Amino acid sequence: MTANHLYNGSLTAEQFLYYEIRIVSKMYLEGISVADAIEQIKKDNLFQYPTERQVSRLTRACYKRIEALDNKNLVHELAYAPNDIAKQINLYAIMRYNRLVWEFMVSVIGEKYRNQDFAFSKKDINVFFTRLQAQDDSVAKWSEETVGKIKSVLMRMLIETEYLDSAKDTDLNPVFISEELEQGIRENEDYDALPAFNCFR
Repeated sequence: MTANHLYNGSLTAEQFLYYEIRIVSKMYLEGISVADAIEQIKKDNLFQYPTERQVSRLTRACYKRIEALDNKNLVHELAYAPNDIAKQINLYAIMRYNRLVWEFMVSVIGEKYRNQDFAFSKKDINVFFTRLQAQDDSVAKWSEETVGKIKSVLMRMLIETEYLDSAKDTDLNPVFISEELEQGIRENEDYDALPAFNCFR
């Protein structure tokens, strides 16, 4: 992981942002600054949002996730690879940027794959948050609404990346890590992240 970030609740607004990060990663590879990217996205309505209110914030969030990847090959794949590969890389980028997502994917999802325990329910997310709130004062102060929103974002991320088929699903799918992502994770020496993608080789 890139840094020992504090836990933050930004996930409530930032979410998975797959469509957006595909656009932004191409701009990043072209050397376009975040300020210029924001202007271009607004001018051409590239995110296709009904208003411009969120464009600046979410473009900056995409840039931060891309920078957190710290791996040009992965940024290129994020921009140009098929959807299934790019979505996995986007999840890894979020993990490197957001400590909460890292710990959830490693300590909950990775452990389930390690133990060949594919049963999954909202209870697993609830237990994760109960433990986190007991360990960290800042998380303990989050409102129920914030925690509820983050839980639903985590669920949607699992559905988006095909760990789950739907919110009602009670079994994790045996995901297969893409060759591109596995190589990038190993280049970054993030070996702890591999079990989150069901990779133990």
